Amino acid sequence: MPPPLEAGHVPVLPEEALRLLAPLPGETWVDCTTGGGGHSRLIAEKIGPTGRLLCLDQDRTMLALAAPRLAGLPVELIPANFDQLVEVLQNRGIERVDGVLADLGFSSDQMDDAGRGLSFKNVGPLDMRMDGRSGATAADLVNTMSEAGLADLIYEYGEERLSRRIAKRIVERRTAKPFETTEELASAVRSCVPRSGGIDPATRTFQAMRIAVNDELGALDRLLALLPKVVRPGGRVGIISFHSLEDRRVKRAFKGSPLWESLTKKPAEAGDDEVARNPRARSAKLRVARRSP
Repeated sequence: MPPPLEAGHVPVLPEEALRLLAPLPGETWVDCTTGGGGHSRLIAEKIGPTGRLLCLDQDRTMLALAAPRLAGLPVELIPANFDQLVEVLQNRGIERVDGVLADLGFSSDQMDDAGRGLSFKNVGPLDMRMDGRSGATAADLVNTMSEAGLADLIYEYGEERLSRRIAKRIVERRTAKPFETTEELASAVRSCVPRSGGIDPATRTFQAMRIAVNDELGALDRLLALLPKVVRPGGRVGIISFHSLEDRRVKRAFKGSPLWESLTKKPAEAGDDEVARNPRARSAKLRVARRSP
């Protein structure tokens, strides 16, 4: 038996995911975002020893963490982004799968790792890259983009109505000293945006930077476009999103196409008990669809 999951690796909406996706013994599944391995283990235990589960994650560190938690289960750990799913399946001689799950959020391991710079709760380098090896960092963006470009990015990806004010402050601050840490960016945002309720003023700006650095919406669009090609008729797909930019795309893909039968008229959300146990679940929304014949 695999070891128990630590408290920090509790998957969001586990009961809802299993009930709606209904993985069966012997089926072939893909967990597009393995993270800490919580959802992967739930699926692997349902499909049993005759099933097959491909566990994808572009973050090799997360795959290494998930490996002991999934030991003894019918899984294969694959370092790849979910928009590479077609290539992953072709390389393994798989034409269609019975189900796909994608949790679009960040794991607790990733958010709590100060070295990644994903959160303003920990002081670390302003990086935010999921693979940590290539592409522009968040520091590159805030230190080189024009004021207008920053304002547009923060407004579009962060849905931040004060984006122009924030962009102006960022440009003012970087003139004296380029941004290097998460605390420096968070401080710049807080200095010009009033706190509203319990939400930190830097929240939306950090969301925007993470989305831009990792091309998260582009990757999601590519995944949604390729899913009809890789999921067999009758197969199920579940996507867990954490903000409206993602959820709108998923809703449009599932409800606006004859290729899918939506199994969730409204997205499944966490109840009070789950939120109390796992605050990360508060903003999670699960939409599930069945591939039409």
